[in-house]
Amino acid sequence: MSIRPYKSYTPGTRNRALSSFETITESKPERTLIRKNHRKKGRNNRGVITIRHRGGGHKKRYRLIDFQRNKHNIEAVVSSIEYDPNRNARIALLNYKDGEKRYILHPNLVEVGDSIISGPDAPLNIGNSLPLEKIPLGTSIHNIELIPNRGAQIVRAAGTSAKILAKEGDYVTLRLPSKEIRLIRKECFATIGEISFNDAFLVRSGKAGRTRWLGKRPTVRGSVMNPCDHPHGGGEGRAPIGRTRPLTPWGKPALGIKTRKAKKASSAYILRRK
Repeated sequence: MSIRPYKSYTPGTRNRALSSFETITESKPERTLIRKNHRKKGRNNRGVITIRHRGGGHKKRYRLIDFQRNKHNIEAVVSSIEYDPNRNARIALLNYKDGEKRYILHPNLVEVGDSIISGPDAPLNIGNSLPLEKIPLGTSIHNIELIPNRGAQIVRAAGTSAKILAKEGDYVTLRLPSKEIRLIRKECFATIGEISFNDAFLVRSGKAGRTRWLGKRPTVRGSVMNPCDHPHGGGEGRAPIGRTRPLTPWGKPALGIKTRKAKKASSAYILRRK
């Protein structure tokens, strides 16, 4: 079990359940693969808050992740498995035979010392990256490209994986973690296996302070505001919202309203909505 429950020694540990970090093998990141990470904290170029409930939090340095996996036919060895503060998945450091080092998302069951390779003719092993047309039906995959050579854009969260359902013509049919079924070009690369740390959804902060460390500020319910601050506000005591449906602070429909553009070009590739 990669989640460590705490005994209730203090109010902050009563409901706390954090990662045990038992799979982490290195505490310090590779110096050549980290960059400064300026966080906007919900402000625009004028300093005005455009996204609420963001700000504060611990300083973080960004780890450069290889989402393209474009170093083909060169074998790499997993040298360490590390924590990444910018995502809920773990990352693995690869040492290529030509001396280059790169981070990738850590596939489940891949251990330190394992060999990984990328390319059209790579073997069908966990952690290897291949074009979708070369991966058999029913295989679990992650780190999937939407456009060839652009780099992986979907199925990158901890514990997630997609499944190949069919191949027809120039397209491969995938079932995504959201249960959406869509078509993707057969030339797009994907990595075999699922991403590690599939217990990430069980993490519980235990106290409000830890949520602030993560850069999240408090969220206030609209029903406890005044009418000038929110459409749900006002009334005596615990009053209903007084509207036919829930609304955002700016009067737009909320809670369940679809926000995807009706004429979006990629809608033609979606066979079943999530």
